[in-house]
Amino acid sequence: MQKYADYIEEIEIDSLWAGLKHIRWTLDRKVNILSGINGVGKSTILNKVIKGLSQGGEFPSHMMKGVHIKVSPRDANWIRYDIIRSFDRPLLNIESINKVDLNLTTELDWQLFQLQRKYLDYQVNVGNRIIEALQSGNGEAAAKAQTYSAPKRLFQDIIDELFVETGKKIVRSENEIRFSQVGETLFPYQLSSGEKQILAILLTVLVQDGLPYVLFMDEPEVSMHVDWQKKLIALILSLNPNVQIILSTHSPAVIMDGWIDKVTEVSEITIG
Repeated sequence: MQKYADYIEEIEIDSLWAGLKHIRWTLDRKVNILSGINGVGKSTILNKVIKGLSQGGEFPSHMMKGVHIKVSPRDANWIRYDIIRSFDRPLLNIESINKVDLNLTTELDWQLFQLQRKYLDYQVNVGNRIIEALQSGNGEAAAKAQTYSAPKRLFQDIIDELFVETGKKIVRSENEIRFSQVGETLFPYQLSSGEKQILAILLTVLVQDGLPYVLFMDEPEVSMHVDWQKKLIALILSLNPNVQIILSTHSPAVIMDGWIDKVTEVSEITIG
């Protein structure tokens, strides 16, 4: 039977860097920031853990050789997780992807295209909950329906506020994400790299639907406005209070708004 973990308590990695180092990292329930200079192994540690988890988040699996994960509750054997990477690289398999009839040219474009599908599913699920609440005849049905639709409204408000300087606003009458700017309609792939990145992160968190998830982020701040970097962690937690963030960064802006005590240097968790 599938039993999902609420969060990861500890990560242990044997024999990193040709057997020279051992990693043991005790994690916070909410926010974990791995810091250090380039080349010190931040991405290597995150990738090792992600590679050890199966596509659906099952563990322990045959792929987890040398990676040990302690979770809460202890008898859980699955983890819901998402991955955010930093680089807006050109797509490798662009011919097959362009069959979807959209101008997708980078990995972030493709990620946003896939997130649009999840966003539609999310809205269907929320809509079903609202209908069920209203049909129940319960005196608090209307208030309950408002609660169900609140995260989507919050997401839209956050994006509008972040994009206010460029005059872009989410078109709230559309089921898919579209923007209006001076009378024109824009698709997500027409945004700047930084705008795509923050949209992809916050949309990923919204469609987690409030469930306990682990969000792995490898230097998410690349190409992102400094003011957005400062707000990033707080915005993620506002959209899903049950998410656990595990991120690598060397941007002071990401940690300066109250997260300094959540920073761990790679040297602090390295044994040997």
